[in-house]
Amino acid sequence: MSSVAIVKRALAHGDSTAIIEAGRSYSYRELYGQSLRVTRFLLSKNGGDLAGARVGFIVPPGFSYAAVQWGIWSAGGIAVPLPVMYPKAELEYIVNDCSISTVIAHDSLRDRVPSVANLYFVSEATLEADQQLPQIDKDRPAMILYTSGTTSRPKGVVTTHANIESQVTTLVWAWGWTKNDHTLLVLPLHHVHGLVNVLSCALWAGAKCEVLPKFDAKATWSAFARGEITVFMAVPTIYSKLIAEWESSPDKKTLSAGCRKMRLMVSGSAALPVSTLEKWKKISGHTIMERYGMTETGMTLSNPLVGVRVPGSVGSPLPGVQVRLAGDDGKSVPEGEPGEIQVKSAGVFKEYWNRPDATKQAFTPDEWFCTGDVAVRENDVYRILGRKSVDIIKTGGYKVSALEIEEALRTHPAVSDCAVVGVDDKVWGQKVCAAVIAKKQIEPTSLRSWAKERLAPYKVPVEIKIVDELPRNALGKPVKPEVARMF
Repeated sequence: MSSVAIVKRALAHGDSTAIIEAGRSYSYRELYGQSLRVTRFLLSKNGGDLAGARVGFIVPPGFSYAAVQWGIWSAGGIAVPLPVMYPKAELEYIVNDCSISTVIAHDSLRDRVPSVANLYFVSEATLEADQQLPQIDKDRPAMILYTSGTTSRPKGVVTTHANIESQVTTLVWAWGWTKNDHTLLVLPLHHVHGLVNVLSCALWAGAKCEVLPKFDAKATWSAFARGEITVFMAVPTIYSKLIAEWESSPDKKTLSAGCRKMRLMVSGSAALPVSTLEKWKKISGHTIMERYGMTETGMTLSNPLVGVRVPGSVGSPLPGVQVRLAGDDGKSVPEGEPGEIQVKSAGVFKEYWNRPDATKQAFTPDEWFCTGDVAVRENDVYRILGRKSVDIIKTGGYKVSALEIEEALRTHPAVSDCAVVGVDDKVWGQKVCAAVIAKKQIEPTSLRSWAKERLAPYKVPVEIKIVDELPRNALGKPVKPEVARMF
């Protein structure tokens, strides 16, 4: 039997439906069994306990994704999700940064997989043989998720089994998850929003998790209209697109009626415009629950499940989570004054992979994690004001490093220099824009096409301007607020 808590719990849920994918239902018993076959396969290839070896997996959301992730955990490996929409160049960065030698890929994604020593496909990565499974201590690293910080390249965030269990159990209690819930997953599974808040919470509680291969407004409304979904989580951009789809529908009453049968709708990963919240309430009858968290901490703040939800705020600290706001001097600021959000909890990550200096810099001497986000607390409710650094862009629920995009654009032979900024946008929160100094003729459309082959879709600049020069300060650094005004 697996010693990983979330995997073991599946046995108690037996023949109840765990995952619904492409019209087919998979039970918890089937999920547990398939995950053990993956575990035994990995153990047979490794000669025993993986002992913290990083195992990459590139699998679309669904039954196979959960089975492979659980299989890696039960074998003692560290699961590293490889985003299915990333170009090969970005996947290669993760593989190299993590020193991944083994990757499990879905058969349909053969052409996306970077070169590794051991490549296996989902269809073959199973073994029926009876083998002794290793004992997995909760303090073992379980997963590495990559996120863009204020540096130019993404960092690997290492979370332990104990970190993940704390994040999940906190949300299951705070948001009232039960085995009677039926959630719809439309989010990618290489971020905590989809992976922890939706999939892991549902599977921990014994609920049903219905999976769409990717977000589609029509398909999402179709699922709502059935009246079976009880919990839905998304980013503000998705709610904006659902509103647009509803407005064009000839059967608005049926769609709205489906929403009213739900018990909880949540938004996160970016600020939810109050106008979007108000439109959605008229359509669905729900006041969307806003919350705040990040890859390094899991969820830390949330509006209440029962009680008053304040539009434009992210609520109060979740159970077991300590939050303080610190000024530039590192001291706590009084209520009503802005400060950096700092966090302590059992859910806070272990370290940045292979970056001891970055890990040390991320924590205060008294071990508070510094998020880099600025907020203000009013009547014990927190409102996010933005990033301390202007180089982090929040677009469509993603946090994107402007420095990383600039680094990529500068590798183009026609680009002399550039500055990337986030510009406020009603749909995306912010849109990625780039001002480029060209050393030879280049069309913005051509540069965008080139960038699409090297950057994840949400990192590709929506708008590019070719300029003669960039506004700079006395040290020669581009002045980002002035660059943003160009757009």
